[in-house]
This record gives sequence, C-alpha cells and structure tokens, in this order.
Amino acid sequence: MKISHEFEVERPLTAVWATFQDVPAVAQCLPGAELSEDRGGGVYVGDLQVKLGPMSAKFEGEAKVVPNPDAHSALIEGKGVDRSGGSRGQVDVEYRLAESSGHTRVFVDADIKLSGAIAQFGRAGLVEEVSKRLIDDFVYCLHAKLDAETPEEAAEIEAGDVKGLSLFLGGLMSWFGNFFKRLFKRGE
Repeated sequence: MKISHEFEVERPLTAVWATFQDVPAVAQCLPGAELSEDRGGGVYVGDLQVKLGPMSAKFEGEAKVVPNPDAHSALIEGKGVDRSGGSRGQVDVEYRLAESSGHTRVFVDADIKLSGAIAQFGRAGLVEEVSKRLIDDFVYCLHAKLDAETPEEAAEIEAGDVKGLSLFLGGLMSWFGNFFKRLFKRGE
C-alpha cells in the first residue's frame, strides 16, 4: 500500500536536513520506534511497536538509510518480523526536503507491505489515517528537538507511546467522517 504525506517544519532547510541526518535523534521522534544498534554504512537495527485496537506487534528488524545531500532527500528500506505473532513488515520510504519561504516542506512517500495477522488490520484507509496521526506526533517532536536550547535538552525529547486504541478509534472515526462526506456530496 502506498502512502504519501507532506508537512511543513518552521525552520530553514539546512537545520532540518542536519537534524534528519542524525538518525538516532529522528528515531526518537518516531512513536513506537527504538534503535538498538548502528551497524555503520547507514544500517540500523531496532524495534517498531505497532498497536491497532486489540492487535499489537513488535517488529524486530533493520533499516538502511541512503541520503542524497545534493537533492536533500533519502531512501529508507526497512524490514522486520513480529516473532510473537508471525507478522512481517517491509517499508520503502523516500523523503525529500524543499525550501518554502524560510521554512522547510517535507515530502514523504512510503510503500508498506504487511503480511500475517497484522495485515488483517492493515486496510488502506485505516493505515493511512494512523500514519497521518503518527506523522503529526513526529512533527511535534521534531519541532521540540529543534526548539531545544542545548544538545542535551534535545536528546531528552522523544515521542510519546503509541496509544493503539485511540489511534484505531481516531482512524475509524476519520474514515466514517470521510465516508459520510462523500455520501452527502453524491446526494447533492
């Protein structure tokens, strides 16, 4: 399933690019993510905790980050396995940064592949809505890191825990809202 997002960070491109190159700091802003090892060459090992309603999975795996400084972009290839539930996940992400009136626009395109039990909860609309909420949390954390007075203060800032039920219900409510908007538009 393909998902695209874009958001604005109220900082110059050079500051946002520098922050994005600090992969452990960025991982701190991803709800449910935890890095455990830097293998070098842009390869990182870690876990990603995912909760959708009653379904919970902890994907253990690795990600490879290949930055392109000239284009202010990067490719990220990640894969993981939930050993307790047998689910598997794979994600290919491309992000790019662009200057926008002294701020930075961030464009994210992801291709997510899920298999196993988690795939039953991975309907496109729900995953897209949950990913939007997670990106909102990421942006809030990123702003807090960029606003920190010292590097030590920035290192202490990390994303909150993923609230599975609230994400699930929020996504479900948004889906119903969009469904009814489309339904009423057709009736006009």
